Amino acid sequence: MKAAIYPGAGQPMVVGQVPDPVPGPDEVLIRVHRCGICGTDLHMTEGHAFQFPAGTVPGHEYAGEVIALGKNVAGWRVGDRLTALPSTGCGHCEACARGNLVLCSNAPGVMGGFADYMRVPAAVAIRLPATLSLADGALIEPLAVARYGLRQSDIGPSSRVLILGGGSVALCAIWWARRMGAARIVAASRSRHRADMALAMGADAFVPFGEGEEQHVADHLGGAPDIVIECVGLPDFLGRAIRHVGQFGQVISLGFCTAPDAIVPAIAARKAVTMRFPVGYTLSDFEHVAREMDKGHADPKMLISSEIGLPELPAMFDALRGPNRETKVHVRLGREEG
Repeated sequence: MKAAIYPGAGQPMVVGQVPDPVPGPDEVLIRVHRCGICGTDLHMTEGHAFQFPAGTVPGHEYAGEVIALGKNVAGWRVGDRLTALPSTGCGHCEACARGNLVLCSNAPGVMGGFADYMRVPAAVAIRLPATLSLADGALIEPLAVARYGLRQSDIGPSSRVLILGGGSVALCAIWWARRMGAARIVAASRSRHRADMALAMGADAFVPFGEGEEQHVADHLGGAPDIVIECVGLPDFLGRAIRHVGQFGQVISLGFCTAPDAIVPAIAARKAVTMRFPVGYTLSDFEHVAREMDKGHADPKMLISSEIGLPELPAMFDALRGPNRETKVHVRLGREEG
């Protein structure tokens, strides 16, 4: 089968042939139809300390169709459409006890969505509701990232919320903040072209980064934010979040910055700020997203800015590492649903 492979050492992705997978006893084999490109895919193929092993086939925002069943699999049929947690679990560690299999370091991940076929453990798969397309299914993972992150906050009907960033996770966070009942939501980003999408996803206002930013945010919110969701993942944005947040406020970092990021603890201390760095999600997050996607105030598919074929993936990875206007790029594999 065809697959996009990371050769290691920061080398460009390549598309080549790898052996067809065979499902194990507790696995299903799927034909991948859609797989989104995540910022983590880019970070983990840049050759720094946090990188995939050489020979990895990345891709964890996938949806596909079951084409074969392992001998122990029950409750699934050929033709079922699914997505899945990109993680398994050992079942014995603290991460597994909390249901966050992403943080289990004792069991392999479930990646490989940039390929024609992949094996998926049935235990971490969810069936797509009939109302959802395969494009919807490939958006469940980033929506689950944002939902899990916002669940770590005290968001409620009186909350003033600031979302830092204009990428897909930030837009998903806006979508959930609106659905979770936040009183006011402001999106702030350097990308002015994201303003319309941020407003469509549920923000009350958009503020560009720059002079007067903190005052503009406070003016739109009616005061300093109670909760700041940092979704940029670059140095200096934790400090920016702390400067924005109000007294006794919360900073939730979803940006997954892989470089040192200095903050001034005294500034946070004078506000009694709480900071959290949630990573991952639970199976119940995936299931909740799947149930709710077609009931929201906005169609999350508006996040999809481009659809490409697998041969175009290496060039797209290179393009996404530089300035670009993409939000969520989907790789299309196999045949597409109507």
